[in-house]
Amino acid sequence: MKKIALVCVLGLTFLSAQLACAQGANYPNRQIKIISPFATGGIADGFSRIIAQALSESYGQPAIVENKTGGGGNIGADFVAKSPADGYTLIMGSIGTHAVNPYLVKNMPYDPLKDFVPVVFVLDAEGLLAVNPSLPVKNVSELIAYLKANPGKVSYGSGGIGTASHLAGELFVMTAKVDMTHIPYKGNALAITDLIGGQTQVMFATMPTILPYVKSDKLRGLAVTGATRDPSMPDLPSISETLPGFDVKNWIGLFAPVGTPPAIVKKLHDDVSKIMQQPAVQKKLESEGAKYYAMTPEAFGAFQKKESARWGKIIKSAGIKPE
Repeated sequence: MKKIALVCVLGLTFLSAQLACAQGANYPNRQIKIISPFATGGIADGFSRIIAQALSESYGQPAIVENKTGGGGNIGADFVAKSPADGYTLIMGSIGTHAVNPYLVKNMPYDPLKDFVPVVFVLDAEGLLAVNPSLPVKNVSELIAYLKANPGKVSYGSGGIGTASHLAGELFVMTAKVDMTHIPYKGNALAITDLIGGQTQVMFATMPTILPYVKSDKLRGLAVTGATRDPSMPDLPSISETLPGFDVKNWIGLFAPVGTPPAIVKKLHDDVSKIMQQPAVQKKLESEGAKYYAMTPEAFGAFQKKESARWGKIIKSAGIKPE
């Protein structure tokens, strides 16, 4: 009986492997949907569309982007977590949706580490600390001094709870020992609009979304949020030059529901990696202060866990409670 049972198990394992291979070989044979959990105009949405268009051309099947916003990205992420694990519904996850939100949001509807399989790391975007020109500061030291002289009177906007712009603001408040009020928005575009209008005074936004307004003098750029100066703007200091150890970047990547066949994950990983290395895409990345790093799905998963652990410690040290 034991031999028969073993043969049955081996047989089922073999059939499962054959089925997975068959699914990979036939993939895709219909529309692929990439969920962007943030509003249009942001870097996650923009590169979702670049990838979707390239996949459509490569596969001969439509690949579309659908925005499901809200809850700091949780609404879109939860939708994908509960979708069939067949490779046809993916999410452009972020540092918020797939590393940080469990520490900031009560009653999380999904587990970012257990309910998804990492597919491909897409990019790491530089951030920029910018202020409304009416604020009488021209560098990070002057901003810190102003905030200490005016505790609680200055507000900073973000693209939503758990976004890189929120995390950078909280890390800045904790590291500089200052007091600012956080105003979360549904996406960076809305937050930048209010920053320009003076409803808020400070923002830590991804370079692509805010740089055009700095160049047109609608906003004043003070420093980049990464650990070192960005090659595209060498004259702009990093916040770490004033606050040692400060380092925040906004990474995004494609994730699929857990259980997605490995053959499909590998195909998507390989094909999206090729897209990200195309000269035109590399040029766009460079112009927007972003970088693509080649990572296997396994390496991306290890990176995700490391980021989650890092920010979990920072958030707890800052005394930030889930909302």
